[in-house]
Amino acid sequence: MIKSLPPGSWGFASVTEKNPFLDIYERLDAFFGPQGWWPGETPLEIVVGAILTQNTNWSNVCKAVENLKNNGLLSYEALLGLSLEDLAWHIRPSGYYNVKAGRLKNLLRMIEEHYQGELNLLLQDDMMSAREHLLSVQGIGPETADSILLYGGNHPLFVVDAYTHRIFSRHSLLPDETDYAAMQEQFMKALPADSALFNQYHALVVRVAKEYCKKNRPLCDPCPLNGV
Repeated sequence: MIKSLPPGSWGFASVTEKNPFLDIYERLDAFFGPQGWWPGETPLEIVVGAILTQNTNWSNVCKAVENLKNNGLLSYEALLGLSLEDLAWHIRPSGYYNVKAGRLKNLLRMIEEHYQGELNLLLQDDMMSAREHLLSVQGIGPETADSILLYGGNHPLFVVDAYTHRIFSRHSLLPDETDYAAMQEQFMKALPADSALFNQYHALVVRVAKEYCKKNRPLCDPCPLNGV
């Protein structure tokens, strides 16, 4: 489980009060506490979950992962040996299962080609080299690649998503029109490169977006970010 980080522990204590990104982290961390992201017993489970969670909710991902576990298929060798059709059948609860089966197979083939079939070699590779290889896989974009590297490989890459944009644009910290790379750069510049901080921060962003900073009916008054 990822532990929440005490204020000032990043080596930026003297500027914390002047940094709205750190201020928001402190508020959310104090309000919600440790989130323990990303759920997964092994790096492979985290990697599979990062692909299956595309365009669905986490409860559906859990059902698909349990299907793989219950059938003894949640290993690199077993997944590689499955036909595309069989893999799709086992991950049906995650939705878009044919597409996601293809993406998983694409990832496994890339690991075979560049990392001798060893997932750990991918996760232990130089961060930007590993990211480049992940982004070369059809169906894996920046958010999925960075989730794999942060949660599976403990690399200090900040993961941003639609929740991030919603919250920080509403607080005038991100422009209304921006892209993934520009959002990520803003966070990477404002925060120390600490994978535990990035892990907890992203989880807190998702939590506050779902419970308070909702898309259509935001609950601003009780929100822990009220007044930021």
